[in-house]
Amino acid sequence: MRNRTRVLALLCIAPLAMAQDLAGVWDATINFDGVEIPFRMGFSGDGTKLQGWFFNGDDKVLSTSGTYQNGSLTLNFAHYATKLEATLKDGRLEGQYGPVAKKTYPIQASRAVPAAGSGAAAPVIDGDWEIAVKSPKGESAWRLIVRQSGAEVSAAILRVDGDTGTLTGHYRDGQFALSHFSGARPSLLTLTPTSDGALAVSLTSLHGHSDYTALRPEAARAKGLPGPTDPSQHTSVKDPSAPFVFSFPDLNGKLVSNTDARFEGKVVVVNVLGSWCPNCHDEAPFLAELYRAHRNEGFEVVAISFEEGEQLKDPARLRAFIRQYGIEYTVLLGGEPSELSAKLPQAVNLNSWPTTFFLGRDGRVRAVHAGFPGRASGRLHTQAVEEFESTVNRLLTESVRSSR
Repeated sequence: MRNRTRVLALLCIAPLAMAQDLAGVWDATINFDGVEIPFRMGFSGDGTKLQGWFFNGDDKVLSTSGTYQNGSLTLNFAHYATKLEATLKDGRLEGQYGPVAKKTYPIQASRAVPAAGSGAAAPVIDGDWEIAVKSPKGESAWRLIVRQSGAEVSAAILRVDGDTGTLTGHYRDGQFALSHFSGARPSLLTLTPTSDGALAVSLTSLHGHSDYTALRPEAARAKGLPGPTDPSQHTSVKDPSAPFVFSFPDLNGKLVSNTDARFEGKVVVVNVLGSWCPNCHDEAPFLAELYRAHRNEGFEVVAISFEEGEQLKDPARLRAFIRQYGIEYTVLLGGEPSELSAKLPQAVNLNSWPTTFFLGRDGRVRAVHAGFPGRASGRLHTQAVEEFESTVNRLLTESVRSSR
């Protein structure tokens, strides 16, 4: 009888023991097309209630469900339509994650250990930089935002669409090596100070590998180089005096149009997005909060989501996106991303994901903001949030007559 009791006790604590095998923070790498990109991830819970997360700076990108049983791990990220599957053996996780850009990638992980210092004094690169580019979106420069504490550094590259998320790393062997993976947009960045005060920038991301030069803004102006694109000037409409027209089905197939009674005389934010777009994930929690704050003041938000063909047939990822960020405003299906310009023909230079249109009470476009800088963009994120809020507050104070 005593032996039977002991066996039962061991069976009861087995799931807890397995959870302890994973609980905590792990050092991991994802092999992205032959490039090893380091990142950190964490776990808590046990059995069928396991939760995992990636890091975007200090923010956690949480799994939507997960299990860990008999050494086999499965984590689902439904709002990205991705999955991590791995096996624990000899204290090491090995598996794969995806799909990212329609592919799965090998992942390995072991328990996190403190990073070893380089022992060398790191040059100061803290602050704002600009990277000269010729982007397909018409940009001439991107922002490089660096925050440094000794040899430790974090950074983000901000384009007109939004930022790369927070890349983190440290100084060693004459360069700063930074990386990022939060379940999307894997990135590896090296920043090498040069003798003329510039930075040699090497970036590997979903878009491939590229080398750039970063200058301080004042040095770029001294060379006559143009600055980064103003996101409030990037996109416009052909006829600002005409109401902004939209008519698309919601996720239940019901057609929703700008002429519906629910929008009459209200301030409306029209948000163009895709649930595949990382910068749209950055913006969604803020818009959800903005809507809750002003919904009783004559304010509406309409999201028009452009998704891949398979998602249009069954928008499971978009539904998970809505749940993940507590979205209570109207979400419509606009079509596939390639149809963006054809489906919203009033817009000029509409090529950023996301793009946000601000409509006055008369339905006319009063402001447009291309992209959205996430928290990784620091003060530029704060400025964008303040700009959105001030625009909505200003439009809410107007009557229909005055907005004309």
